[in-house]
Amino acid sequence: MTIVERELGELDGRRVASFTLHNARGVTAQIASYGATLLSLVVPDRDGVFSDVVLGFDDLAGYRGSRSYLGGIIGRYANRIAGARFTLDGVEHRLAANHGPNHLHGGVRGFDKVVWRAAPRETPEGPALALHHVSPDGDEGYPGTLSVEVVYTLRHDDVLAIEYSATTDRDTVVNLTNHAYWNLAGHAAGSILDHQLVLHAERFAVAGPGLIPTGELRPVAGTPFDFRTATPIGARLAADDEQLRVGEGYDHSFALDGAVGALRPAARVVEPTSGRVLELSTTAPALQLYTGNHLGATRGKAGATYARRTGFCLETQHFPDSPNQPAFPTTTLRAGARYHSTTLHRFTVAAR
Repeated sequence: MTIVERELGELDGRRVASFTLHNARGVTAQIASYGATLLSLVVPDRDGVFSDVVLGFDDLAGYRGSRSYLGGIIGRYANRIAGARFTLDGVEHRLAANHGPNHLHGGVRGFDKVVWRAAPRETPEGPALALHHVSPDGDEGYPGTLSVEVVYTLRHDDVLAIEYSATTDRDTVVNLTNHAYWNLAGHAAGSILDHQLVLHAERFAVAGPGLIPTGELRPVAGTPFDFRTATPIGARLAADDEQLRVGEGYDHSFALDGAVGALRPAARVVEPTSGRVLELSTTAPALQLYTGNHLGATRGKAGATYARRTGFCLETQHFPDSPNQPAFPTTTLRAGARYHSTTLHRFTVAAR
């Protein structure tokens, strides 16, 4: 069997299940209907040893109690909206303020905290899981009834594809992503600071107080944000840099090279000990690099403890606060139109 379903519990009278996808090469991905959450991804190292490279919890209670968004689908709006408000067509919409005065990751009860309807699929590329959620008009302050579908496909060539789509009956804003924390040495392996990172981005979004963008897209050249060539994630974290102080490390959005909407390379990460390689491509305009700055003594899977900087996030998405930043690509979704975004995670190994 390429898709195995398992009961996880019940929430708000709705059954919660996990679905394990198996490809032809022995790679597995486990996804829960709660939060459309990526629970695990088990891939081989250069010696053929399989390990889970996604941080997470052993049970539903762990995900329900966490404020770190481990593995969840984030919406309606991933990242931050300044002042928990935006104006669309002259009308101001006030959102839930759940991060100081600002709105973060969809609000108090974002898409990572709801039960999605799940439908397993067999495709020629590999097993897939389609997840659906309807967010009602006024949910966390957003206008319009939003119908969302997220499809995970575990391809037989060791690619985990995530495809996002949404429609609305009223003009609104949308920005969806997955918030997986990766550690290519294994979810319990400790620090991620030796991972070698390449980001295909010549500019990053300068952040002000509360990590709200100022609107400036600054060249990475000559800064600790230059990952155009392979660099250990931790190589410059101690640099005397105002932006690193603002983010308490990397918690910044990078403007990806190439045409927005076209599938193009976004990032490449190599873990030198295991040889595991993650190559990311996306249609999204930006990528949020987060170095797990606020993880701390989190009790994870199989007794693991996730300390600060034991996982990193590569969140493909729109820029933070885009509804209030007219120079950024628009996140407005008009009634009758379709939101669509694709991100591919390709896993290979590097030679010694």
